[in-house]
Amino acid sequence: MSASTQMHPGLVIFDCDGVLVNTEERANRVLAEWFSAAGHDVTYEYCRRVYSGRSMKSVQEEIEAGDYRLGFDLTERWYGSLEEIFGAGVDAIPHIEHVVDTLRARNVPWCVASSARIEKMHLTLGSTGLLSHFGHALYSSTMVERGKPFPDLFLHAAREMGFEPSSCVVIEDSVPGTQAGVAAGMRVFSYHADPMSDREALAAAGGLPFDDMRELPRLLGLA
Repeated sequence: MSASTQMHPGLVIFDCDGVLVNTEERANRVLAEWFSAAGHDVTYEYCRRVYSGRSMKSVQEEIEAGDYRLGFDLTERWYGSLEEIFGAGVDAIPHIEHVVDTLRARNVPWCVASSARIEKMHLTLGSTGLLSHFGHALYSSTMVERGKPFPDLFLHAAREMGFEPSSCVVIEDSVPGTQAGVAAGMRVFSYHADPMSDREALAAAGGLPFDDMRELPRLLGLA
């Protein structure tokens, strides 16, 4: 059975960065600069491949799993620098409002479940004009014990919204996020329009890849 012929979802759960707002390039260039300056020599490409879609806490834990120490609290520095990093504004992912309009017309509820804190989502969604569409239901990895790639955040969002995991669909762009959605027992559509996206890795993680938001309503069985 094709994705377009399956029963339409009860709830659509969106990731934020890279799915609603185009923040991944700026975010990972900053991380690469910070890490390299601290002696953890990594490239922007490495950060995009390994750290995208994850919480700052989990990134620091991975970096410091051995004897190396960054010398600063990554979460505190990151959230203390949000205005500097994103204050000039970010762009919305092309055609995401088309998806929202379709969901609203078909009476399908939606929410956001992101590794970012609520304050960051307010900043980036607010600067794009998307906050009015998504601000009613924002869920952060700070609300659960384990972030992506564990299923906790998506399960929490489904529970808070009143839906069984099997009736939910996740829209992701990262491998950890895709893994989290699959582990939660949800269908996952993995967006890969960004040139740095790894379509094969997203598919291997269990996602159904797509590269144009205008196609998503059809994939969800809503058009």
